Amino acid sequence: MPTLTLDRLTALLRQYTVQTGHPIDLLLIGGLAIAAYGHASRATIDIDGELREGVRLLKEFLSDHGIPANLGQSLSGWSVVAMPPGYRDRTTTLIDEPKLRVTLLAPVDFIVAKLRRGTDEDLEDAAWMAARYQVTAQQVRASAEAALAASLEDTALLLFERTVDRFCQNLTSTDR
Repeated sequence: MPTLTLDRLTALLRQYTVQTGHPIDLLLIGGLAIAAYGHASRATIDIDGELREGVRLLKEFLSDHGIPANLGQSLSGWSVVAMPPGYRDRTTTLIDEPKLRVTLLAPVDFIVAKLRRGTDEDLEDAAWMAARYQVTAQQVRASAEAALAASLEDTALLLFERTVDRFCQNLTSTDR
C-alpha cells in the first residue's frame, strides 16, 4: 500500500466535497497530522481523525480509493482517558476552504492523545512534538491531569498516569 501524503488526502477530500456536496470538518490526528506539523520523515498509509459528521460516508469514499481510515465524532471516545477539556478550541487550522476545513490539535493536546494510546510509535511522535514545539513536562502533566479529571474512573487510568510519568521523566532528562 503506498504512503498517504497530505497533498493526496487534500485532493481526495476536495473530490469528496464536490461529488457529494457534503462539507468536511476534520480534526486530523495520527501520522498525517505529525507530517503537517513538519515531521518530514513520518510516513503513514491511513488517515486518523475526528469528523463532526458524515463519518460513514467519508469512510466508504476513502475505502473506495484504497485509503484506510479511523474516523469518529469524538476523539475522547477513542480511549478510556478523555481528551483535555477544550481541545477543539485550541486547534489550529491547516485548510480552510468552502466545504473543507482541516484542523490540528495544539501540540500539548497532540502529545496527550499519543500518550493515551502509548505505543512505541506514539511515544516517538509525542517526543518529537515536545522537542519541535518546546512543550515542557509541566505542560504535559497539567494537560494530562485535565484529561484524567474529565475521564470516568477506571483502572486503565493508572496505566496512562505511568505512561505520562515516564514520558515526562524522559522529557525532563533530555532538557538538561
